[in-house]
Amino acid sequence: MAGSEDDIPPPLPPPSQTPTQQTPHTISTIKLPILKKGEYDIYAMKMEHYLSYTDYPIWEVIQRGNGPMSVSTDTNGIIKVLPPKTAEEILARERERKARTTLLMALPEDHLAKFHKMTDAKEMWEAI
Repeated sequence: MAGSEDDIPPPLPPPSQTPTQQTPHTISTIKLPILKKGEYDIYAMKMEHYLSYTDYPIWEVIQRGNGPMSVSTDTNGIIKVLPPKTAEEILARERERKARTTLLMALPEDHLAKFHKMTDAKEMWEAI
């Protein structure tokens, strides 16, 4: 029957609820604590709480290390880090990179050059 409720199509879900859309990444508005001379203990507590809250696996990488990386030596004797092969290795490498970057962002500029050369977040944290 024309004009009846049976002719009305069901409403479409709002665009945010369509199954093919991904939710955008949220960006934290929390300001990283910056290390100041003589205030390591306060800095360490703030960084631990910040990282534990935002991304706990990153804090674990800083505390425990990220496990061995695959390395090889070329014919000239130069050590090269091999690209990750498994999903677990890719995730571990991503966590390491994120942990190092977060620590570098929380250092004063006059110390960046010294810490940037360090290869992993655990080594960097121990040096801090």
